[in-house]
Amino acid sequence: MSLDIKSNLAKSEREWESILTAAQFKILRLKRTEPPWSGSYNKTYEEGTYFCSGCDTPLYNSRTKFDSGCGWPAFYESIPGRVNRIPEADGRTEIVCNSCGGHLGHVFEREGFDTPTDERHCVNSISLTFKKP
Repeated sequence: MSLDIKSNLAKSEREWESILTAAQFKILRLKRTEPPWSGSYNKTYEEGTYFCSGCDTPLYNSRTKFDSGCGWPAFYESIPGRVNRIPEADGRTEIVCNSCGGHLGHVFEREGFDTPTDERHCVNSISLTFKKP
């Protein structure tokens, strides 16, 4: 599902840089990628919700998280309307927070995972915060 990103223009990159940690800014705003197996949520499987670390929008429910073995948190679907998909020139599809435009990672399809959607949202841990119910 592709939606219009509305509030990402409400802050300048300079404002984002003053709000986010240096590591968050590199991932969320400069679209970098954290090293595999380095993120704090790769092996987290508790019940709860994953929020955008830039704007606190709820993005993923823990029920949709699975172990893909890729080294980053993997989800088979987002909370409807919360994640925007942006096709890239290299054929991949970037995923961003629909509220602030923060870079989350990429979504991959038809990899053969035994999930309801056969999708893998490969998300940088630093783009997320986790909250228990």
